[in-house]
Amino acid sequence: MIKKFLIILTTLTLVISLAGCGTKANTPSTPKEKTKVSLALLRLTSSAPLFIAMEKGYFAEENIDISPEWFDAAQPIAVATASGKVDVGATGITASLYNMAAAGQKIAIVADKGREEKGFSSSALLVTKPLYDSGVNSVPAIKGKRIGITQKGSTFHYMLGRILEVNGLSLNDVELVPLGKLSAIMAALQSGQIDGCILNEPNITKVETAGYGKTVVQIGELIPYQTSGLFFSSSFTQKQDLAVRFMRAYVKACNYYYDNVIKNTSPEKKAEIIKIISKYTNAPENDVKLGLPYIDRNGELLTSDIKTQIDWYRDHDMLKGNLQAEQIVNTTFLEKALKK
Repeated sequence: MIKKFLIILTTLTLVISLAGCGTKANTPSTPKEKTKVSLALLRLTSSAPLFIAMEKGYFAEENIDISPEWFDAAQPIAVATASGKVDVGATGITASLYNMAAAGQKIAIVADKGREEKGFSSSALLVTKPLYDSGVNSVPAIKGKRIGITQKGSTFHYMLGRILEVNGLSLNDVELVPLGKLSAIMAALQSGQIDGCILNEPNITKVETAGYGKTVVQIGELIPYQTSGLFFSSSFTQKQDLAVRFMRAYVKACNYYYDNVIKNTSPEKKAEIIKIISKYTNAPENDVKLGLPYIDRNGELLTSDIKTQIDWYRDHDMLKGNLQAEQIVNTTFLEKALKK
């Protein structure tokens, strides 16, 4: 009887032990302690997946403690990421970023954070309401006008140049007014110190709701454009496991945004997303609702456009050195995250 009991006990112990080994082998490894990751970003609607991942605990699920650092322009984020002052940057893809890469600084564009797509409000050319009402309501009509941008070499500079060229004009046909900050651009438009500007959401809707500016054209109606992206610093790319876990949380948030905003599968979840964006952008929910941008479901980049951008900046003497798109684009972390 005792011998039989010992055999049963030994068998049960072996089964439990094997089951434990099987569980361990099939569970992605995550450290017990949360790892802090610094994230530089803007309070823009296109940062929605990051807001969602922070608010809904997707980063926490991957044992990542996000430390957000808020900026008011794209270029300083690129500088902070390239210098390693922050681990991850999320903002527009600028000439400054390309120049840093061409000069040998290690920075990687790893995922989509918003692109211009027909039918979606993301970035636009606006003019003052009095000018719009007087007939300045097309791209050719802004010839000779003072147009506000953040700074030279910015995404705003690029968008303005490209839409002018599509309409047979060039940057020489307008007076560029670099104003540094988004808030300064909006104040200058409201006071009439500039005639028009490039803006993005939720600021487009803020301006139109306030009544002092009108949209001439959405950028996505004229050009395909990978406006912004996620960047990893050189030191962060060395932390392979952490980088993939970050990307896994980000992709989960992109899925959530796409399914419930772009496909609109759940009005309740779309309303929840609008609340989250409103919280992080400090914009009224009604404004957010009117300007929800397109974001790729899996965070995949429009990589062909990166080459177009590099060529354009070089042709306009804003990029020095021989830079190829493959030197700055690194989608391996995204690919690994998608596999898991």
